[in-house]
Amino acid sequence: MRKYSIFAVAREAMRYHAGWEKAWRSPEPKRKYKVIVIGAGGHGLATAYYLGKVHGIKDVAIIEKGWLGGGNTGRNTTIIRSNYLQDPSAGIFDKALQLYEGLSQDLNYNIMFSPRGLLMLAQSEHEMRGYKRTVYANQLQGIETKWIGREEVKSLVPILNIDGPRYPVLGALYQERGGTARHDAVAWGLARACSNMGMDIIQKCEVTGIRTENGEVRGVDTTKGAIDCEKLSIVTAGHAGTVANMAGFRLPLESVALQAWVSEPIKPCIDVVVMANLVHCYISQSDKGELVLGGGIDHPNNYSQRGSWYTIEETVRSLVETYPIVSRLKMLRQWGGIVDITGDHSPILSKTPVKNIFVNCGWGTGGFKAIPGSGWAMAELIAKGEPGPLAKGFGLDRFTEGRFVDESVAAGVAH
Repeated sequence: MRKYSIFAVAREAMRYHAGWEKAWRSPEPKRKYKVIVIGAGGHGLATAYYLGKVHGIKDVAIIEKGWLGGGNTGRNTTIIRSNYLQDPSAGIFDKALQLYEGLSQDLNYNIMFSPRGLLMLAQSEHEMRGYKRTVYANQLQGIETKWIGREEVKSLVPILNIDGPRYPVLGALYQERGGTARHDAVAWGLARACSNMGMDIIQKCEVTGIRTENGEVRGVDTTKGAIDCEKLSIVTAGHAGTVANMAGFRLPLESVALQAWVSEPIKPCIDVVVMANLVHCYISQSDKGELVLGGGIDHPNNYSQRGSWYTIEETVRSLVETYPIVSRLKMLRQWGGIVDITGDHSPILSKTPVKNIFVNCGWGTGGFKAIPGSGWAMAELIAKGEPGPLAKGFGLDRFTEGRFVDESVAAGVAH
């Protein structure tokens, strides 16, 4: 596969860009693979990528019922951060951030990573105490975050109303390394790299059943026929529970819709990412000038990618109070993604009751920021059959043993 470079762009410009090849192959499935990954979103593609890059396992099929990156990977607000409270969470999210920092060079694909800094506003005394606690925890974990006062918050975000009528800003948890990346580019870059290693990305191929024998996986049935495998990884976000049911076991998950919007493009007005968790809204500005706006989950369990008007209304109310200029903008697009939430608001990267079936799910509203770290940890789990240091705290057995990784506050969304 051709290496992308400024010289390649110049060459193709001379011949009207007629020589570019497809970024990845779209083959028909083979009869058998060593590993099948169900789900061609960011986590599934990252799992396959690190299986090949780190562990040398390249006989891999990534199966997607829709199109590549068409699920939550393309339906989020692209926020990246690692300022989590609990040690297992901080470990895997900071690994993801470290990998994001070099991912464009690693993939030879510009993922448009922008470490512009991230603020988490404290708008109550309770939040202020909680975020200061997170700062202390991050210092022990070796993650650089700091507490800043309201005046410094205002200097970083001039459009912010720090004397809001309901919830004034008391300060913020600040991570300078946090930021954003282009969600589509992350998926496309990983797909290109997987294809270049000889892996098969099979789109429009829905899994209809999982075949097991004597408690061990044998393969999957799909709309493109039966495919055998030695190991199977379920990485299907909000549909993880549905796919697990095909294999005969249940997962402790709830699936709900999470919504976001973008405004019409305007001149640059905010160059950091800001999360306001008490009023439940978050904001950043894209390279095209659109304000990327996110809200909370739709509380009834559902599989809708449409979302509800109630959540839009409540989020816009908070946005207008916190950033008054938003009241004069038109909404350009709105979308929803199906997120899966566990009881302790932390993910599951685990072996399952069926031998050689592994599951990666439960990321809730924080999946995009974890993509490279999740893929790294999941690849290690699949290759070795046992969890490594990053995945060790996120096994299914924690729910029966009471070893919860409680991130109900640090996750930034009050599930």
